[in-house]
Amino acid sequence: MSSNPARRPAVADPADLSAALADEPATIALGRRLARVLRPGDTVLLAGDLGAGKSTLARSIIRARAGAAIEVPSPTFTLVQTYDLPGGEVWHFDLYRLGAADEVWELGWEEAAGVAIVLVEWPDRLGPLTPADRLDILLETEPESPGRRATLTATGSGARATLRALSEAAP
Repeated sequence: MSSNPARRPAVADPADLSAALADEPATIALGRRLARVLRPGDTVLLAGDLGAGKSTLARSIIRARAGAAIEVPSPTFTLVQTYDLPGGEVWHFDLYRLGAADEVWELGWEEAAGVAIVLVEWPDRLGPLTPADRLDILLETEPESPGRRATLTATGSGARATLRALSEAAP
């Protein structure tokens, strides 16, 4: 059996990506980049403390997908907001006030999952309903700095493809 020295081994898809976000405009820029690579059926779980930038990131994704500075109210009290946008629907869930994971079914979870871009704040409330294929984004404040750190972790083949596309996309 002959080997081809010009042949390179396959490079594994990235599973993690970390980014320093110096300020709110940097968080918005990350959201715009994500909006370019997200596709219907993708699920993005946004985790972090209060004030970490979850809503800012979600709003920037939605506005970039809309192609306009549309109103994007927080779903804190409604628990879910839906957007019928060019390229597909976006569902934005805020599960902070959820009492139990199975309450997510009443919000249309089954309708959104797999067909829309799904953005979830406070994803820990999903418990056993957490999708197997997902992009987890942890936003953390930087000590003694106005900045944040975003850690993106892909679980599943679809999420790895999304993260690969993000890492290859121009800033």
